Amino acid sequence: MVKYHAIFEGYYFCHCMGLDRNPRDQFKDHPHYARTVEFIEKYDAPAFDPEAEFFELSFFEPMLQRTFHLPKRLQCVKNSD
Repeated sequence: MVKYHAIFEGYYFCHCMGLDRNPRDQFKDHPHYARTVEFIEKYDAPAFDPEAEFFELSFFEPMLQRTFHLPKRLQCVKNSD
């Protein structure tokens, strides 16, 4: 799924550049083909839709601050009791 991600993602934009949008078809017999198509459709395709809902970067700022506020490595504190 990861190795050929760009090939599957290209389905949504290659035709806009005059390119074939179906090179992913070469993988139709692969056991993960359907799963990859589904993943790209669900998570990547909306990024190419000009009408899709989007959030400003400021929306994500509190989440990033919470994540990066945590120490990189928790240190054990020895109880002195």
